[in-house]
Parts: sequence; structure tokens; C-alpha cells
Amino acid sequence: MRRVTVDSTRLTGGCGVLLGSVGTNASRAGLAGAEFANGIPGTLGGAVYMNAGAYGGQLSDIVCETTCYDLDTKQVLRLNNAAQHFGYRHSVFMEKNYIVLSATLQLTKDEPDAIRARMNDYLARRREKQPLEYPSAGSVFKRPEGHFAGKLIEDAGLKGLRVGGAEVSPKHAGFIVNVGGATAADILALIQRVQDEVERRSGVRLEPEVRILGED
Repeated sequence: MRRVTVDSTRLTGGCGVLLGSVGTNASRAGLAGAEFANGIPGTLGGAVYMNAGAYGGQLSDIVCETTCYDLDTKQVLRLNNAAQHFGYRHSVFMEKNYIVLSATLQLTKDEPDAIRARMNDYLARRREKQPLEYPSAGSVFKRPEGHFAGKLIEDAGLKGLRVGGAEVSPKHAGFIVNVGGATAADILALIQRVQDEVERRSGVRLEPEVRILGED
């Protein structure tokens, strides 16, 4: 699940390949197009599942084929880009009982040094603007139409709000970080408080981008 292969301008990675490894392998092969994903925490399988993106790019821009397992029919399927129903933080894998096995990215040739420079630039921007010094699950809320979640949270005066060990990051209000000993219950309670206060202030109900599994 962590194997990466390159064939001309196509890179195929197993579902367990970290996005950082995707970027490293692509740059070594002189393949551009995946730089935006450098620094996104998670795996290629998870990124395809939610159509992860940053800095104007998203997985749907570069995924040409995904191999998955259909739990209902017990078959292995190969889906082209159109069949994956990509949308903002959405894919067919949220609609069907499919498990992502691997994905093939269609990239373009470029100089390795130029690719690495762009990757380093994205990483530097993340370090400057995002609370990477604390554990988190990345951006908590989807971007509401016509708004930015972080701006709505900041305008509601919620930066630094804490529940237990969970905190709305003072550095970037779109992140909820674990400043020490945060439990799932702390984070869920803080999400609820942020949703309620932002809705009270702006009339916008924020929708979580993170997946919540299991029971409270």
C-alpha cells in the first residue's frame, strides 16, 4: 500500500503512501503538478477520498485513474477521473461502498530543481501561517460559499478559545490544535461551540471538513 511507481509522466501510488512521499518521488522523476500537496498531512488514499487541495490545486486536477475495491460486489474497479465524481472536498468514494487501493496521477515534465523550489515555497508558507508546531487534523471546516471559514471564526472572536486541551489556533483560526491532553470529546465540543457562535454572528453554519468516526 506504500509502493510508488513512475511510468513516463504518470506516477502511481498505493493508498498508504504519504503525500510528502508522492511529492518527493515526483520531484526526483522530474514530474510537476503535485507540488501543492506538499505538507498536507495524510495519505494518497485519504487525499483522493476527500479530493484534498491547497493553494489553488486539488487531487482532481491530477488523478487520472483510481483502483478501488467495491465491498458490495467484491470486485476491483478502475475508475477514470470522470467516474470519481470529484467536487469540493468530495468524491464518489463518499457515495459508494468503495475502498481506495491506489491512484495514478497524470503529471508533466519539469526540472527537478524547479519542482523542489515550488515544494519548498509551499512548505514555507504553511509553516508561516499554520500551527504546525501542534498536533491537529488540518483544516477543520469546509469553505462556505462566498466566505472563508477561518475569517468567519476570527471575526467571531474565537481565536484562542479552548475546551480542555483543544484550542482554536491563535495562528490560524481554521485549525483546532491539541495544546496538551485534548480528548475527542474536547475537540467535538469545541467544533460545536465554533459552529454555534459563527452561525449566531454571521448566519453561516460551518460544515466540518474532518470525518468524525465512532460514537461520542
